Amino acid sequence: MEFVLSDINVFDHLISRGLCTQEEVTSKVEQKTAKNFNLLVSLSAGRKLLVKQEPYTGQQEAASEFLREWRIHEFIQRFPELEYISAWLPEVIHFDADRSIIVVNYLTNYRDLAEFYAQENNFSPEIAGAIGSALAAIHRATLNCQEHQEFFVQGTAIETDQEVQLTEGLDRISPEIFSQVPDDGLKFFALYQRYDSLGKAIAELGSAYQPCCLTHNDLKLNNILLPLDWENQLQIRLIDWERSGWGDPAFDLGALMASYLVLWLTSLVVSKSIGIEEALRLAMTPLEVLQPSLVALMRSYCDRFPEIFELRPEFLQRMMQFSGLNLIKAIQSMLQYQKSFGNTGICLLQVAKTLLCRPEASIRTIFGMEESELTCLVRST
Repeated sequence: MEFVLSDINVFDHLISRGLCTQEEVTSKVEQKTAKNFNLLVSLSAGRKLLVKQEPYTGQQEAASEFLREWRIHEFIQRFPELEYISAWLPEVIHFDADRSIIVVNYLTNYRDLAEFYAQENNFSPEIAGAIGSALAAIHRATLNCQEHQEFFVQGTAIETDQEVQLTEGLDRISPEIFSQVPDDGLKFFALYQRYDSLGKAIAELGSAYQPCCLTHNDLKLNNILLPLDWENQLQIRLIDWERSGWGDPAFDLGALMASYLVLWLTSLVVSKSIGIEEALRLAMTPLEVLQPSLVALMRSYCDRFPEIFELRPEFLQRMMQFSGLNLIKAIQSMLQYQKSFGNTGICLLQVAKTLLCRPEASIRTIFGMEESELTCLVRST
């Protein structure tokens, strides 16, 4: 019989799985907003568990995303020499594949980075540097290791499909699309199709995708946890590994960069009477405010993972292109959930086009320095 998680049965489920005792049970259960059904369960002594269930269909494939996250936990167990990277990962403690339920220790002394930036308006380069260092350590630890690759792509129904997903909805735009999207969506696709170079750049980027290490594949600011006391203990966490797999590290870094650029581009003062160039200058969160964090992110990543430049001399330019691709995916998300494509969307598309079609020139604009300056310390060692 189908089991549907609820605030009524969640404690019985946890007790039956040995995840808590009857003595720890309280009456506090909070539903968290998310695409899955999430319950934040408070136990005695201040302990909290996040219990998540995917929409249940009675089919094994319903657990595919949570299985990816659980595989990260199993991966560390299989290769104990990588235990040190668990300091940057979520604390997953249980996975029920039959019921598509995963349980994670809820870190009460953390907040997500998107919330921190929105509320505090503090873009300390130290925070971005810690993120770059953590991401580099994870990528470097698994780089080109055959055993690690086999763990993720063999003996499981999960396939490494990130390359296919990169251009989803963009690779073959046909006339049928005009009957499938809202009116504002037509504006986006009309502009997208106007730029032949953009579609060509995206197609080439998909072909250039090079899986070589463990990647998160959904890095954005609300998937990064920052300690409440970060000024004294800056141990960040990268959470929600539901799309993880064997992938291209440039994609992870590009997705993260795009998440920062969205802070800038969605803070624009948009009006029909204001041109795009002027709107970019009048942003409430100017690019110049974010640049120190972007530089710190990139330099800390390079310092921790200098080998990537030996293996991939074009790595930084490829990362810029993936950043542009993720801006386009942000537009697609706006169309899906907000049904809108206005001046902000146009700005996102124009910046995305520049990143995809002119990645080398974009480095100067985004970082405020040339590629040689940004990576000079790494390349000289």
